[in-house]
Amino acid sequence: MPARYPRSLRTAGAVAALAIAGLLAGCTAASSEGDQQSLTYAIEGANLSAGHMDPHSSQLDVSALVQRAVFDSLVAQDLDGSFQPWLAEKWEISEDQLHYEFTLREDVTFHDGEPFNADAVVANFEHVTAPETASAQAASMIGYSADGGSYLGAEAVDEFTVRFDFSTPYAPFLQAVSTSQLGFYSPAVLDEKADELKTGGPGISVGTGPFVLSEYTPDQEIVYTANPDYDWAPESAEHSGASDLDELVVRILPEPSVRTGALASGEVQVAGNVTPSTVGSLGDDITVNSVELPGLPYSLYLNQNNGVFADVKVRQAFQLGFDPQDAVDGIFFGQYPRAWSILGPTTPDSYDSSLEQRPAVDVDRANELLDAAGWTERDAEGYRTKDGERLSARWIAYTPIPDDRASLADVIQSDLKGIGFEIVREALEPAAYNEQYGPKTFDITDWGFSGVDADLLRSHLHTDGFQNASGLSDPAIDTLLEDAVATSDPTERAALYTELQQWNAENVAIVPLYVPSMITAFSDSVTGLTFDLYGRPLFYGVQVQGS
Repeated sequence: MPARYPRSLRTAGAVAALAIAGLLAGCTAASSEGDQQSLTYAIEGANLSAGHMDPHSSQLDVSALVQRAVFDSLVAQDLDGSFQPWLAEKWEISEDQLHYEFTLREDVTFHDGEPFNADAVVANFEHVTAPETASAQAASMIGYSADGGSYLGAEAVDEFTVRFDFSTPYAPFLQAVSTSQLGFYSPAVLDEKADELKTGGPGISVGTGPFVLSEYTPDQEIVYTANPDYDWAPESAEHSGASDLDELVVRILPEPSVRTGALASGEVQVAGNVTPSTVGSLGDDITVNSVELPGLPYSLYLNQNNGVFADVKVRQAFQLGFDPQDAVDGIFFGQYPRAWSILGPTTPDSYDSSLEQRPAVDVDRANELLDAAGWTERDAEGYRTKDGERLSARWIAYTPIPDDRASLADVIQSDLKGIGFEIVREALEPAAYNEQYGPKTFDITDWGFSGVDADLLRSHLHTDGFQNASGLSDPAIDTLLEDAVATSDPTERAALYTELQQWNAENVAIVPLYVPSMITAFSDSVTGLTFDLYGRPLFYGVQVQGS
């Protein structure tokens, strides 16, 4: 697999004095008095309270981030991409790759005392695939679709053996079951409180993990306490037994300056979602860990079924009509690289580096394409017209919109005006956004989507993909995506994903802009902090030195 490019560095510079005391009232500072240890972790937490506490149903990264402490997985994926036992002691894949059989540990219990066994595994996968769960990402990750798909179901072979069956080979399955999106709820919770999982909270978010969710105040904080019975960490973990942290507090602080200010003042010991603009303001006693995210970079999605982007010439002109390079370098202070493909460079066994040789911007060619598409006239404001209609596209984005992304959008809007292309931007609250996203009544939308397996392109480019914002429906592309899932040969998969990346570069369903990093900053008082392949911090082995 390619290098992941993680880097840890110490940043120098004066710490700005921030007036945050009032905002941070009630934050839990580090404590190591006696045998008690507490750590506070500040995150952005956007939209978490809007029904995104259930990783089985939510497709937001923040759900997987905060619930990793609660939910264990069948297997663990190490930083080198290999898989290790976790809740499953071992597994076997049938020769035809249609059956995965896992032998489970026999000593695992849920936080409520319920036993972890094959029936519990089956119940959780039935919850993922149940229509009322309305799972998009988790269901897609196992190849399930209500209209078909590879996944056929799970069956308890005996008390501690479970088998998963597929109609066609499904290569991404092990990676999928290593994630918190496919972690395990107590069967009692699934039976009695399934309709409360999206809201989450004590007695609802009940798993087998090293921490128990003990308090939850939406939009403010989540408090976890150590699971005293925990003794089934992955074999690769450096720590064993119960966590040394008695309490883990996750504070929801949407403003980046407030998070870094809280870290500088000692009110929190770890700050997540650190922005590139604030990295340089952190002091010598702060360590910054930055992991370039695998998966689909932050990108624009051009809806082919709702206006001007039905014409490939217009899509190509749009991509060539603005230059994000200088904007990305300046806005993100060199922390995020320009994206050249719909897969980031750290996505294992898939990135097509040859796309870096393509021209990033070509205004003359963009004008030629728009002329050829018939947009030859200009109105009084300088925008192109055809048959009396202005060349215009409506870009919807859901709030909150980070300042750096707003700045990048300003550059794109300004550059495209230079070739006579109007971009109208709308910032929408999540509910209003979903009202337009569902029926696809927009021209452009935007997001990035991290993932270790390139199969995430299936949800974005397949006719039935739940994130197919471009409205793409191409049998040839569907076949490429399905073939890539059905082979476990890394070389064959890489060739198929290269073909998909080349196709998009020419047909422009998605316009990649930059490759984000997960940037986490933490105090020198914190030891034993580790990170997963997504750059998300793992607190199981952490200790906090006395302050």
